[in-house]
Amino acid sequence: MSDAVSAAPTAKAVLTHIVKSIVDQPDTVMVDEVTDGGKTRLDVRVGPGELGRVIGRRGRTAASIRTVTRAAASRDGVDIDIEFLDS
Repeated sequence: MSDAVSAAPTAKAVLTHIVKSIVDQPDTVMVDEVTDGGKTRLDVRVGPGELGRVIGRRGRTAASIRTVTRAAASRDGVDIDIEFLDS
């Protein structure tokens, strides 16, 4: 979602900050907001070779990121999904 109005600005900011602090190349991190049928999804793209670091062993880092970001989304009053994508 590239317009000026975001359904989950707090969640998007928190997610962006967390992912940028984990990866080696924070400039390659992109978080896109997609709204489909009332459901908001945040797509996270990271640089080559960085996806494993964001997902972590057995997906524990990704699960923790999702938990914290969903808590932030509750401040925005929305329910979100998060997808981690490799660029």
